[in-house]
Amino acid sequence: MRQFFCAAWRKHGDGSVLTPLEATALKWIAVHPEYHALLADEARALTEEFAVERGQTNPFLHLSMHLALEEQLSIDQPPGIVAAFRRLAARSGDEHGAAHEAMQCLGEIVWSAQRGALPPDAAAINAAYLDCLQRRAGR
Repeated sequence: MRQFFCAAWRKHGDGSVLTPLEATALKWIAVHPEYHALLADEARALTEEFAVERGQTNPFLHLSMHLALEEQLSIDQPPGIVAAFRRLAARSGDEHGAAHEAMQCLGEIVWSAQRGALPPDAAAINAAYLDCLQRRAGR
């Protein structure tokens, strides 16, 4: 993923043709100028560690979550995510802010599922995810 994001940023700078997935990645890279210098330095990007203990956000995880959410929205999977996200975006007035809120839900659900706090079935996980989005949107 690190190479993918660096390549998308490099291709953008070169004016090269982007694949559809790279174009989607670029949409989110563009609204994160704090990542531009790192993405321009691929050698650093491939080796740098991002320690949560030091309060660092992993830009590649962050951008990957943007892509995951974008994919979920493009196919309305889990069913109802598009409607929940629209309500969240309307409440926040900002698609990027709404994406960050939705990514918080996604992160919580993944973390809970990994810890065994959720039943290992897709229906329960999807329901918990949508419930989190709906709570944030104010139902």
